[in-house]
Amino acid sequence: MSKHLFSDATLQRFAREVAKYPSDQKQSAVMACLSIVQQEQGWVSPESERGIAEVLGMAPIAVHEVTTFYNMYNQQPVGKFKLNVCTNLPCQLRNGQAALEHLCAKLGIEAGGTTPDGLFTVQQCECLGACADAPVMLVNDRKMVSYLSNDKLDAVVDALKSNATLGA
Repeated sequence: MSKHLFSDATLQRFAREVAKYPSDQKQSAVMACLSIVQQEQGWVSPESERGIAEVLGMAPIAVHEVTTFYNMYNQQPVGKFKLNVCTNLPCQLRNGQAALEHLCAKLGIEAGGTTPDGLFTVQQCECLGACADAPVMLVNDRKMVSYLSNDKLDAVVDALKSNATLGA
């Protein structure tokens, strides 16, 4: 396994991140490199972890420790739309579990599952830091949806499906 796993464009993106740190601390770019891989591949495979380790001059286990510590890194393939519903206490008190269950029922999957068409993965997650807006959901690790209700969840899913159909 080597850095040849990555395209030249990916290696250039890595280099831009590495350049932000002193030359003897390039391992500090590990989270940025993991994010780049996930953006490009949809998840972080063990092979990608080893490739990042080689690029950054660090032990593969050290990269794996970062990947597994943070829940923002997908360690297996996920759907085009990853829906993380907070089920931590503040969201639970405002029906976060019910929101998760509604979403799973609507999509016909269990929490942690992916729809057969590969469009949606639904996961429960810990605090997303928006307790005042509970219950909340994070779409593709980027867009927060607050004050979840069944109608709002239905609208989000329907809009995502529509956008996927349109090729967006």
